[in-house]
Amino acid sequence: MSDSKSKSKKKPTLKVQVHNLEISLKEEKDKFLRLFAEFENYKKRTTKERLDLYKTASQELMTALLSVIDDMNRASLEFGKSKEKGLVEGFLLIKNKFSEILKFQGLILIEVEKGDEFDVEIHEAITQIPVDDSNMKGKVIDIIESGYKLGDKIIRYPKVVVGN
Repeated sequence: MSDSKSKSKKKPTLKVQVHNLEISLKEEKDKFLRLFAEFENYKKRTTKERLDLYKTASQELMTALLSVIDDMNRASLEFGKSKEKGLVEGFLLIKNKFSEILKFQGLILIEVEKGDEFDVEIHEAITQIPVDDSNMKGKVIDIIESGYKLGDKIIRYPKVVVGN
C-alpha cells in the first residue's frame, strides 16, 4: 500500500497537471502583456523625445537667425530710400526667399499693430508712456522689435511700448 501512495505523491494526476499548466500559462501571458505595454510606452516616449529634440535644435537655429531677420528688415527700410531700383529689387528677392524658407521651417511672425490691446501673454512691454487719448491707454503705441513663434511656441515676444 505504501507503494501506491508514493506513486500518487510522485506523479500528479492529469487534472492537476492541466490546472498547473493553465496557471503557468496565465502567468506567462500576464508577463507578456506587461512587457508589451512597457515596450509600447517606451516607443511612444522615445518618439516624443525625438520630436522634442528636433524642435529644440530647430528652435536654437531659428533664435540665432532672428538677428539676421532684424538686420534684413532694417536694411530693407534703408534700401527703400535708394534710387537704384535693381539693387532694391535684388535685395528684396533675397529677403523674401529667406523669409519663405524660414516660414516653411515653421517660423511665424507674430502680427502686432499699433493700437492693439496690450496682452501680457503675447507682448513684452519695454516701457509705458503717458498718452493724451484715453482710448490708447493699455494699448500698443509702438513696436520696437518683432516677435516670432516656432509652431505654437513663442520664441521671441514682440517688444512694444504701451500707453499709460
